[in-house]
Amino acid sequence: MSVQTEGTDTAGEPAVRKARVPASPRGDDRTFGAPSRRRAAAPYLLLLPALLATLVLLGWPLLKNGLLSFQNLNPRQLIQHLTEWNGVDNYQEVLSAGEFWRVVERSVIFTAVNVVLIMVLGTLIGLLLARLGKRMRLLLLFGLVLAWAMPIIAATTVYKWLFAQRFGVVNWVLDKLGWHSMADHNWLQTQFSTFAVVTLLLVWQSIPFVAINLYAATTTIPRELYEAASLDGAGAWKNFTSVTLPFLRPFLYATTFLEVIWIFKAFPQIFAMNEGGPDHLTETLPIYAYVEGVGNQHFGLGAAISFLTIVVLLVITSYYLRMVLKQEEDEL
Repeated sequence: MSVQTEGTDTAGEPAVRKARVPASPRGDDRTFGAPSRRRAAAPYLLLLPALLATLVLLGWPLLKNGLLSFQNLNPRQLIQHLTEWNGVDNYQEVLSAGEFWRVVERSVIFTAVNVVLIMVLGTLIGLLLARLGKRMRLLLLFGLVLAWAMPIIAATTVYKWLFAQRFGVVNWVLDKLGWHSMADHNWLQTQFSTFAVVTLLLVWQSIPFVAINLYAATTTIPRELYEAASLDGAGAWKNFTSVTLPFLRPFLYATTFLEVIWIFKAFPQIFAMNEGGPDHLTETLPIYAYVEGVGNQHFGLGAAISFLTIVVLLVITSYYLRMVLKQEEDEL
């Protein structure tokens, strides 16, 4: 009977053996693969509640609105619970009316003017926040947050009081400054002056969002870049164009996109100010859809106008996104 002993080296110490690693069973691949697949699916599972909420809260109303736009829905149909399909007659009536295209043009111009003013003034105030001292910055931020947090209808009511014809503060101040003809001026009498008041209100409400976003973006810019630019002899304008603006550009794109949507769909400010008057001259697409649908009780026609409003907004935003993506490709 032979006995196997451990080998020894010449010094009498036991020889070091190489450990044999046992081969992994075939099932281990599945064991390690399952957690990997779960990790890959985790983002989609986290997004699932938001997607379901979007489908329920936005998808279903949008589908219902689309179905209503193909119906002849008036008070008679509502009372008798009738469903009368009229195909594309509502869309033909809207698109063949010259009033609709005038409202579209008015809405686009109104949105463009407001967004330009908001972005220019908001960017300037955001840059001012970055240069102020701590106390003044906190004071200005406090004022911006108060303006931003004020309810829309409350702010609109305050502006109506400010520009009231007989007892408005604005007319009183202008009268005291020497413009006596403005003592009894009706700011909501003409299209231009009404839009001017609404624009002032919307700009005042929107500037805090832009300014605070831009100020937060400036805090991410490394100070070393400004120091390097100063060593190269760059002035204030060169610092802005070569250091600040490249960092702020993504924030400017995103904020402009959000402001286009916010201004285009603005409803309570315009309606609460003058209900789209005088003579429907300040109606934008959301106001026009409400007046034709709920005001005149042509609900199918109003649904068609609201659906076309969504289409116009998608066209505007897609054109803007296309410009942004093209500019980013050119920069690369």
